[in-house]
Amino acid sequence: MADRNEADRLQQETKLQRAMRRPEIGSFLVMVVIIIALAIASEGKSFNALGLKNNIAIIAQYGIIATGAAVLMISGEFDLSIGSMIGFAGMSMAMMLKWGLPFGLGEATPFTAFLLTLVMTLAIGWIIGNVVVRSGLSSFIVTLAFLFFLRGVTEVSFRLINKSTQISGLPDYKETSWFADLMGGEVFGWFYDLWFMLGGNLNRRGEQWVEGFDARFLWWLVIAGVAYFVLSRTQIGNWIYATGDNQDAARANGVPTNKVKIGLFMFTAFCATMFAACQVFDTNTSDAAKGNLMELFAIAIAVVGGTLMTGGFGSIIGVVFGAITVGLVANAVFFIPAIDGAWFRVFLGGILLAAVFANERIRKRITGGI
Repeated sequence: MADRNEADRLQQETKLQRAMRRPEIGSFLVMVVIIIALAIASEGKSFNALGLKNNIAIIAQYGIIATGAAVLMISGEFDLSIGSMIGFAGMSMAMMLKWGLPFGLGEATPFTAFLLTLVMTLAIGWIIGNVVVRSGLSSFIVTLAFLFFLRGVTEVSFRLINKSTQISGLPDYKETSWFADLMGGEVFGWFYDLWFMLGGNLNRRGEQWVEGFDARFLWWLVIAGVAYFVLSRTQIGNWIYATGDNQDAARANGVPTNKVKIGLFMFTAFCATMFAACQVFDTNTSDAAKGNLMELFAIAIAVVGGTLMTGGFGSIIGVVFGAITVGLVANAVFFIPAIDGAWFRVFLGGILLAAVFANERIRKRITGGI
């Protein structure tokens, strides 16, 4: 009897059992259901050449900021200033491109406008992180304060300088600047070229319809790939998980928890700046309200992707699945006009609540908790 019990205890799990213990399994299943449902309801239009490009554009922009939010949440913190940071960064770049660099430093190029903006946003992220770790206040409250602060400063400052919180009609810098093209141009043209060679991707005149994906798709893949590598293959990733799981124990074991959190607040600022840069150089416009509510979408996608609100548990792969799910549903109204756009919020609220319960059950199965 003892031998049989020992054999039962040591019996290896099947691949299916291991898969069901993954934190991203719930978001993957939901994603598959959404893809199939949308393909059927739109009669395939959502995944034709143009539909695929438009869907990926929405998914990628959600994915960029959700990646930053998820990694920060794994460390046990929140950043509600992401949306305001997007508006600030976009207006900062557009203002410099229109009026020149500050302090009379001359005409701005897309690269210098981005670089100077990135320095400012990283500095703001550093300040937020320091306020959180040194004051001991909840990051929810601190970043909520910065949400209002940044939004107000952006609107007041740019209204004084530009007489408006919107800038439009900028030159198409993609035609003259390698950096603008890298941020706002098109990528993976070979995919659509191959599709065309295989007899698809045709417009009504029989010519190639779509030439490539928006550049933000590439940047999402890069940011998510780096985040995945850091979390799963490096000591810093171990530090991030340890900080979110039990900060006191992590600090007692030599983990620089304060530096980890400050660095991650700067990472969310970087993601917000990349989001803004892709928008500015794609559309040649900017608006202080561009990032409105994006912080909530970022957090919602992270949770749908399997990230715990309490920290210490999460997966970048799950965030990818979550971004695909939310992006497809957000864009569904364009492919299925009969659907009222407000149903998207109903769906997001329902799936978010379901994800919280599912994530907690998965966490308990993995950790053996009660």
